Amino acid sequence: MDLGPMPPTADVGPVAPDAGHLEPIAPGVWVWIGTDGNGRPGPNVGVIVEADGITLVDTTPAPSAARALNDELKRFGVPVRRVVYTSSHVESVGGSAVFWMAARYGRAQTNALLEQPVPVEGYRRLMPGYAHDYDESFATRPVSHVVDAAAWLTPLVCAVPVAGQQQENLVVLVPSAGTMFTGAFATFGTTPNAWDGQPEQWADTLGELREQANVIVPGIGPVGDGMALMVMQAYLYAVCDSEGDARRIPDGPWDDWSERSLDAVNVERAVAVASGSTDVPVAMLQRLGLTP
Repeated sequence: MDLGPMPPTADVGPVAPDAGHLEPIAPGVWVWIGTDGNGRPGPNVGVIVEADGITLVDTTPAPSAARALNDELKRFGVPVRRVVYTSSHVESVGGSAVFWMAARYGRAQTNALLEQPVPVEGYRRLMPGYAHDYDESFATRPVSHVVDAAAWLTPLVCAVPVAGQQQENLVVLVPSAGTMFTGAFATFGTTPNAWDGQPEQWADTLGELREQANVIVPGIGPVGDGMALMVMQAYLYAVCDSEGDARRIPDGPWDDWSERSLDAVNVERAVAVASGSTDVPVAMLQRLGLTP
């Protein structure tokens, strides 16, 4: 039977020129320090290299960025076997189609949300540096393996369910390297976005994670340590104590963070969650261009 030529795959196509670079953490453990497509810090990707293949923690926000990463991974001489989604947000899953042959691990909520129509216009507003990627052909890859309890994916890689940034997230531990890849669950040097999260629960969980590893690789920002998690925790508690008024967030280490306009989103979400609502903050809808 003649099946004809293989259809095009997403790993072939335009490559972002300044999407990021690989940095070593420990033998076989790397981080792709990503950019937002405009030269500023953007979503990072964890890279764990083993004899049978590579495990990625998140996939970059867009196919062109993922292709840049994929080109760099060729140096290791083994395929990408596994991808872990730490959330359903575009920062985590936007480049997933490039790694189309990999098994994809994520939470049930991530799986459900990835089955929804892709909000490409919202993605263009959230990630303008990669707006050209979000066209009519853009798609993400669904979860193939749902993780609902801590699970060893390989002898080195353990996926751990957590909650707070969304209702369901994953972080990845590499105990042999003393390293935790938080993915979407932590950002260093830039303001977190809690628009669909539970800020107080998020803060509580960051405290629980502090002792799990000496090296913390955030979803955005430079590699840090447990103290960086504590700073983020303190910020989220300050958000919860602000009673919906971003001006009541006190001075702190976060004064030097980028994207402080997200304070308005976070305080609005904290008030909503405290009252039992799951509504998307108006401040977030405004960022997406969905309301005046």
